[in-house]
Amino acid sequence: MAKNAFISFISKDEKNKNKGSVEFQVFSFTNKIRRITSHLELHRKDYLSQRGLRKIIGKRQRLLAYLSKKNEVHYKQLIRQLDIREPKTR
Repeated sequence: MAKNAFISFISKDEKNKNKGSVEFQVFSFTNKIRRITSHLELHRKDYLSQRGLRKIIGKRQRLLAYLSKKNEVHYKQLIRQLDIREPKTR
């Protein structure tokens, strides 16, 4: 997968202004997850990258859980924009 396949939907002004927002962090984690996943398709035995991927996925899950509790509308919008599945509830 080419590096240009990860196109942001956030403009430069919003990126500089909202780097700490939950939505931006979830967006950046999603881009990292997609990059690492494409890397692991070529290098199946790269166990350090697999560990890093699991850690990033866990961080993203925690942020999404927080966002779903705080603002359900933004949560649904973000899930739809990033085309990711809702995490399973326990």
